[in-house]
Amino acid sequence: MDPIGHKLLQVAKGQLGYHEKASGYTKFGDWYGKHVGKDPVFKDAAWCDMFLAWAADKAGVEDFAGEFASTPDHAKWFKKHDAWGHHPEPGAIVFFSWNGGKSIGDIEHVGIVESVHGHTLHTIEANHNDQLGRATRDVSQVVGFGYPSKVKVKAAPAEQKYVPKHSAPPPAAKEIGQQPATPMHETQTTAQHDSAPPLADQQAALTGLLGVVVFGTVALALSKAKVRMPMPAPNVRVRKRGKHHRTPVEMPADMNVADLDAADAGTAVMPALTAEAAAMAEDKEFWGKITELEEDVELAFWNTLHSAVSQSDSAESLNV
Repeated sequence: MDPIGHKLLQVAKGQLGYHEKASGYTKFGDWYGKHVGKDPVFKDAAWCDMFLAWAADKAGVEDFAGEFASTPDHAKWFKKHDAWGHHPEPGAIVFFSWNGGKSIGDIEHVGIVESVHGHTLHTIEANHNDQLGRATRDVSQVVGFGYPSKVKVKAAPAEQKYVPKHSAPPPAAKEIGQQPATPMHETQTTAQHDSAPPLADQQAALTGLLGVVVFGTVALALSKAKVRMPMPAPNVRVRKRGKHHRTPVEMPADMNVADLDAADAGTAVMPALTAEAAAMAEDKEFWGKITELEEDVELAFWNTLHSAVSQSDSAESLNV
């Protein structure tokens, strides 16, 4: 069985028994006039081939089965696509001539083959006795067959990837993974550095001393930065004043947090130290506690530096 024709048969079986109206109107001709022929005249015209166009559209195989109202034109289309022949098979589109003619110009009717028994064809045909129904035909009435599955449909071109107009072209495949070329002056500098003689002992000692000084300076700066970070004293409470304003104050000995909340609720003036007095008290207490820490850090730094200088002087004395 022709696989594309099999899909047409499935759609056709679902429409068996459909009758055209008294005026010759059919829903298949109406559809054809709106979607293919673009002419209302088709809505009450002979509809044997227009039904196959409708069925092909519903099955999604219109590119393989064609969409025609004229049976000779439909047969020519199959022949043009090398899908025309004279061997009966289920699913094939069959074209008839009642006067026995065998040329495409003699074609008068069309249907779809449902089964084959010797020289007898069992078909489903539209516009057969004004309805869509089954029929039994002899092969002597057949001009030829169209085979939908033999129609070669060109694949749609692949979508091109969008590339912005101002973007650089993509790199070639052979360029990917390659290391960028090293400039000549950088190559020479590297070679000179690699071939340079080792430093003298005095230069090495001086470099080491310089490294100790720089490292110690950086360490001292970081230590000061850390110890100078403001830290609230244990007996200082922070109370919000607005979304972005916070003033640390030291609570009097005779007050607690509950007293402050009660004062807020009663809109009474809260007895508290001013912001300036609180800041002064905080600074005095804070710097009093970290003075010893700061002195210890600086003393350790200078001790380290003195030790490094002493070692350097001893090494020079031995070399002399």
